[in-house]
Amino acid sequence: MSTAAERELPPYARVVADIRARIAAGELRPGDRVPSTREIIREWGVAMATATKALAALRQEGLVEAVRGVGTVVRGTPDPAPEPRGSRGRREHPRPSERREHRAASEPALTQEAVVRAAITIADAEGIDGLSMRRVATQLGVSTMALYRHVASKDALVTAMVDQVYTEHALPDPPPGGWRKALELALRTEWGIYRRHPWAVRLTMLAGAVRSPRLVENAEWMMRVVTAQGRSPDEAMAILTFVSAYTSGMALQATQVVVEEYEFGMDAEHWWRSRGPEFLRIAEQGRHPLTFSISGPPDVHGVFELGMKHLLDGLAPLVEGRSG
Repeated sequence: MSTAAERELPPYARVVADIRARIAAGELRPGDRVPSTREIIREWGVAMATATKALAALRQEGLVEAVRGVGTVVRGTPDPAPEPRGSRGRREHPRPSERREHRAASEPALTQEAVVRAAITIADAEGIDGLSMRRVATQLGVSTMALYRHVASKDALVTAMVDQVYTEHALPDPPPGGWRKALELALRTEWGIYRRHPWAVRLTMLAGAVRSPRLVENAEWMMRVVTAQGRSPDEAMAILTFVSAYTSGMALQATQVVVEEYEFGMDAEHWWRSRGPEFLRIAEQGRHPLTFSISGPPDVHGVFELGMKHLLDGLAPLVEGRSG
């Protein structure tokens, strides 16, 4: 891409524009597979969420579609193969039973797991506000009504999404020995979930947004760790609130979030670097020497680990029941 206007596009839109141009130029023809998310990451140097959003945008435009077992392909009917010589004029029509078999084979097999995973993919790329039953149906290539045979409502779908994510990152039972080691594991697990699925930050048990059994199980696990030190359930819940607020707050500040509406998919480092010229202009004013003397964007993982260490240091007397 060469024009200044094109260079100003957010990363996902540049990917969309490039693939759209290839389709328009005939480089990618109907039925051809378009670059996968991993290929987009390598070719355009973007984050996973950006690549996923680019493919979602192309699907919304009707340019591509997902084909089970193949990947994402250019939408449309491939050019037909030439008819054998002498066959012109003889057009064979499939029997009704053959048409039914073809229709059944072409319909994607729909399960609750497929619906939930499609919803997670959409939310990862477009945020929870971009999720709707219609959007999931489009992703799967089925009617919206077909989804309701597997999930009762959007609220039920969101709960199932949270359950799926926390099931994939279940905490071990029994917890590791020592309250500190156990809470470190719980916080790192939660941090990892928020980094992979930024939408989950808004759907915590303490926020009351969803009533997920897996979220309750996570809370119960952490409360068992704290009450084993002799604390009451109320005291354990207060400690759980402290540590969960730290993890979700760090995630909101540093993980893949909507920094600006059109820039969803940029992680913190990409956002800082995209604003280089603007920060340079501010730095040249010379009024913020300390701010602009840092070596670069913060290492969010390092900052998270440092903050967690000091947070647990501070909570140790409360957890262990030691007087101040």
